[in-house]
Amino acid sequence: MNAQFDLDFGDAQHGGIFFVTSEDLEPLAEAAGMQGLRVCRVSLADYTDRDALFDRLTQALRLPADFGRNWDALADSMRDLSWLKATGYILLFDRAEDMRDRNEEDFDTLLDILEEAVDYWQEADAPFFVFFALPESAFDDNDA
Repeated sequence: MNAQFDLDFGDAQHGGIFFVTSEDLEPLAEAAGMQGLRVCRVSLADYTDRDALFDRLTQALRLPADFGRNWDALADSMRDLSWLKATGYILLFDRAEDMRDRNEEDFDTLLDILEEAVDYWQEADAPFFVFFALPESAFDDNDA
């Protein structure tokens, strides 16, 4: 896809959830990093279950040791992130189709949590961007 994005990563109001291809992730990470955002990468390849997701998120986001490893705790953490010490955040999820195809309910729950986090960070005037990489074919399919 190699999309061209007209996003100001320094402007919290441009934050949101976006769908891209894997080849877009690196240029997005570079652009956001150059504007001082904390770049967090999460691979959803071979998604199995929530426990594995929470393991990956714990590592990528350096979640505190007392992270509750459930959806509510994740929602709380997404509205904090104070331990990352950044002016803004960009989350890059590669191979999102593996999670979406394996467990659509988990995928939808993650999207809901991240949508709430986008709203929170916009109100706090802090940039928060989320990109989910899907295969090129997902953009040709009306169901994607």
